[in-house]
Amino acid sequence: MTVKQAQAGTLESGDIFIQIFPAETEGIDICLDSTVAYQFGEQIKHVICETAAQFGLSDARIEAIDKGALDCTIRARTAAAIERATGQSHFEG
Repeated sequence: MTVKQAQAGTLESGDIFIQIFPAETEGIDICLDSTVAYQFGEQIKHVICETAAQFGLSDARIEAIDKGALDCTIRARTAAAIERATGQSHFEG
């Protein structure tokens, strides 16, 4: 799957800003900046990885700046960024 640089989200409170870049190494590499990383960092990374897997994305660098987003927002922003980065919709099949 070809990946180009893409982004979704904002830096507003309650949101998350997701950027996707072509992979520098194999696998999903997540860089997370969050004020709640100590408490929820692993959960945020899990939601991002789970969403990437649902789209079949296996190699990419994902940078996330979290401002207190809920899981549903993390999924939505990650999905939008992946669709923009790959040009493929999850709903196309």
